[in-house]
Amino acid sequence: MKHRAALFTLFFFIPFLSACVTTSGVTRGESASHPSVGVDVGEASSFRSLVSAKELESAAAKEYNSIIQKAQKELVTNTAQGQRVVGIAKRIIAFAPLFNEDAKDWEWEVNLIKSDAINAFCMPGGKIAFYTGLTEGLKLTDDEIAIVMGHEAAHALREHARAQIGKSRVTSVGASLLGIFVGGGQYDRVFGFGANLLTLKFSRDDESEADLVGIDLAARAGFDPRAGITLWQKMAAAGGGSPIPWFSTHPGSANRIQEIEAALPKVMPLYEEASKK
Repeated sequence: MKHRAALFTLFFFIPFLSACVTTSGVTRGESASHPSVGVDVGEASSFRSLVSAKELESAAAKEYNSIIQKAQKELVTNTAQGQRVVGIAKRIIAFAPLFNEDAKDWEWEVNLIKSDAINAFCMPGGKIAFYTGLTEGLKLTDDEIAIVMGHEAAHALREHARAQIGKSRVTSVGASLLGIFVGGGQYDRVFGFGANLLTLKFSRDDESEADLVGIDLAARAGFDPRAGITLWQKMAAAGGGSPIPWFSTHPGSANRIQEIEAALPKVMPLYEEASKK
């Protein structure tokens, strides 16, 4: 009887989850109205509804604080280069609520870490870190830093991590319930966030979306969105045929450049308007 009950639950629960994640409408984290100009990426993934935004942001803040504490000796946020990154971030953040209304209430943090790593990230809730291997190692211009900043902020604004965790929960629940049926397994701990939010892998669609939202944010903030092309050219050259951390996600540089070029007519007017101010 126990196995039959578990099997019934499996076939009942999975369709229920599927219904949950396909429901349309504006929910927490979505903008009530999309920007009237610029890129249009539609509604964010409904898989987010399976994960508490507040709990995820709290977990992200703790992980971020741990990273910053461990990097205390390498923190160069208060240097000229660090303040340069912070200044660019502030201009990008000003337009963040256009893509996520909750962003206006986030406790944004920005830090620059001295490291050869060619990397940057923005965790849920607006926790940003850049590494000098990216900013200085690749000799990025302000416009190129803004493109990276916009891209990373876009992952947080579109709640890609929250959606990825939501998707994994659907898979984990199904597998765990099946485990009960075939082997008496337990599924009471499948709703964790995982040990490290930075290990989450975004999909091709997530990366493409972050590229588009990123150049939109950069353009609104007065940075040239065409820098997305030179950025990816530098990233490709730095890779030298081998993947580097920030470059290891797909699609490849050639496809990303093509997508950015295709989107330029939508964002160049934003940049031109911002440049007049």
